[in-house]
Amino acid sequence: MSRVCELTGKKAMVGNNVSHAMNKTKRKFDVNLLKKRFYIPEEDKWVTLRVSASAIKNINKKGISAVIKEAREKGFLTK
Repeated sequence: MSRVCELTGKKAMVGNNVSHAMNKTKRKFDVNLLKKRFYIPEEDKWVTLRVSASAIKNINKKGISAVIKEAREKGFLTK
């Protein structure tokens, strides 16, 4: 399973480690993913999603139903 947020589509970025001597080596910035259960009152069921910390903040702000609706419109969530 790839490390991609199911609601926002965030995935790992690539960058450089830069030493004091300005030597550059490739590195990876992983996404802060968490496995979390959410209750959807409209459908009266629990859903387990693998979401980023920023997606959880969006859910707290907008509500789970609105965030899932946006994710379906953008094509990140197919269920």
